Amino acid sequence: MCMIPWLSQIPHQSRRWLHRLFSADVSVQRPSFADLTARPELIPEWVRDAPVAMRYLRFLAPLAWTQVPARTFAHQPPIAPLPYPPFLAACLVKVDQQIGSLARLRQYLVDHPALTWVLGFPITPSSDSPWGFDVEASLPTTRHFTRMLRTIPNDMLQGLLDSTVPRIQEALPADVAFGEAISLDTKHILAWVKENNPKAYVDSPTGRYDPAVQPAGDPDCRLGCKKRRNQHSGGQTAPPTPLTDPVPAGTVKVGTWYWGYGSGVVATKVPEWGEFVLAELTQPFNRADVTYYFPLMKATTRRLGVHPRYGAFDAAFDAWYVYADFDSDDHDGFAAVPFAARGAKTPKTFNEAGLPLCQAGLPMPLRATFWSKTSAVPHEKGRYGCPLAADTTSSTTCPVTHKNWSKGGCTTTIPTSSGTRLRARLDRESASYKAVYTQRTATERVNSQAVNLGIERPKLRNGQAIANHNTLIYIVINLRALQRIRTKKGEDPTPSEAEPRQS
Repeated sequence: MCMIPWLSQIPHQSRRWLHRLFSADVSVQRPSFADLTARPELIPEWVRDAPVAMRYLRFLAPLAWTQVPARTFAHQPPIAPLPYPPFLAACLVKVDQQIGSLARLRQYLVDHPALTWVLGFPITPSSDSPWGFDVEASLPTTRHFTRMLRTIPNDMLQGLLDSTVPRIQEALPADVAFGEAISLDTKHILAWVKENNPKAYVDSPTGRYDPAVQPAGDPDCRLGCKKRRNQHSGGQTAPPTPLTDPVPAGTVKVGTWYWGYGSGVVATKVPEWGEFVLAELTQPFNRADVTYYFPLMKATTRRLGVHPRYGAFDAAFDAWYVYADFDSDDHDGFAAVPFAARGAKTPKTFNEAGLPLCQAGLPMPLRATFWSKTSAVPHEKGRYGCPLAADTTSSTTCPVTHKNWSKGGCTTTIPTSSGTRLRARLDRESASYKAVYTQRTATERVNSQAVNLGIERPKLRNGQAIANHNTLIYIVINLRALQRIRTKKGEDPTPSEAEPRQS
């Protein structure tokens, strides 16, 4: 019976909040992951007897938890705030166990008190519990879990992903080439909105796929097209115009439309050891694939310490700056990218001096340069002209009778960067090109693992929460890969599944 009459009228959740308020000074926190790994005697016996807790202690210990900053507030709240490390550790358990919601995650932690202790939640002692603390009072509410997932800075999770790369590199044999060749690809993510459900009624006069009508279920998602491929056979960039029985352009199916996000990932493949994530980025679905390139390559170079020598990309990344980025005097690396026909069925040809050749095979001199600021990457462009028309003292005419001969001859405008020449001169039939291009299977395998972990259809309604969820998925992929390496080397026994993963 409640000793204070008015306290019995307060809802259970509020009473637990008050309990934590007045007993916050007795909450204690367990030692860090590093301390528990280095000094097993600090682990209570009832925790050592819990297979799930001990498995996740080994699984999560390689991450740099000491680099996760503490929470700071302008005004100290009445209840001690939940530290970031135990929350992030619990979310990694959620991804690894494939738990569908944060409410089920909380119940999973309640059912596994030893795991709650291992993850580092500040525990509230209780003499009525056989393990010495009140699990319910030690865990935040489901709403608190949800709030933290959508507000925690993604840079904090990127720091944990940072720590997985050197751990993997240290675990691999010293003679393997880690990160020398990389691949980059993107994955579509469907927003949790009714507009993506063809069976749901959408009250909109312009239909469910109007970019001007934002879905109410997710204010951050954007409309985008998942194309079947980035280039069509025969060098055509769009379906050919029918010569007979024409159909309206709006009925031509060129791809599938979704409201959602895109996830870009850089991966590297080490033969006989697996595929590993080097960088990842989440953006709204209306961003082009090439917008992922520079942020991901910057993160990849920072984590590896050097720029990768080789890169494998699909035709969406057939841009001069991709080739130029892999051009270096220090090595013979290159970017393996299929040629994407954009108005021209074949690449341009150049002479040894780097001048483009006209249709007659003559080098075209540079007439003028200007700065292009409207492109995705501001760069210098050059305007090249007909070599015969420039020579007013000669009476020679165009050998191929170009249609523009009477107007001063043919001209072409291309970037002056070396990437333009590399794109045209790349031998896409060579053995070295094909060997590098096979690296694309690394991102395909990583994306397949991410789909199994729930990246494609997250039950979240906020862009920040989805970005954080994606980073957690890639951290788990790297932790699993690290565990496989150690198991293969005999450094860590194969972890037994303490219980089947939840759906």
